[in-house]
Amino acid sequence: MGKGRLEAFSDGVLAIIITIMVLELKVPHDASWEALRHLGPVFLSYVLSFVYVGIYWNNHHHMMHAAKSVNGAILWANLFLLFWLSLVPFVTAWMGENHFAQLPVICYGAVLIMSSISYGILVGTLIKHHGENSVLARAVGNDTKGKISTGIYAAAIAVSFIHSWIAFVMYFIVAIIWFIPDRRIERKLADEKEGHHTN
Repeated sequence: MGKGRLEAFSDGVLAIIITIMVLELKVPHDASWEALRHLGPVFLSYVLSFVYVGIYWNNHHHMMHAAKSVNGAILWANLFLLFWLSLVPFVTAWMGENHFAQLPVICYGAVLIMSSISYGILVGTLIKHHGENSVLARAVGNDTKGKISTGIYAAAIAVSFIHSWIAFVMYFIVAIIWFIPDRRIERKLADEKEGHHTN
């Protein structure tokens, strides 16, 4: 099957997720710095989640560019990823409104770790469909960065029981790790294109 509808649907869902998040930034009724200060935690949560959704969109775009086609398993794996990402606005708002209280921070981490796992499932399903020698399989490799990220999420959830702010900082660290777009797929696609030209 062609991949166009999957890409269009995924882009639409991610756009809606970002829209829902920004709507949680309520306009202050008071025109003062103090009113803005109270919005600080909500805005900080929004920034982090916006970066995360942007990271997923960016990497999803690169991954689907390397894919030639999709099948039913890939469609369901993609929906599984979108399900967890669709919960990001809820946990973002809950965490910001409660000034990074323990339970919201734990739940935020749970959504992040499940998003990471579901993304890994999607990658694995795509590789199974395209083969171990495909561009995507060669680009992903052992996915060390993805495994490290999942480990940090798990550690952050554990740390949340001691100090939620430290856990929040750990979430930020993972976002920084992924902030620069993953160039592996771009490089492999460029190498393949160069190889075709050479041949």
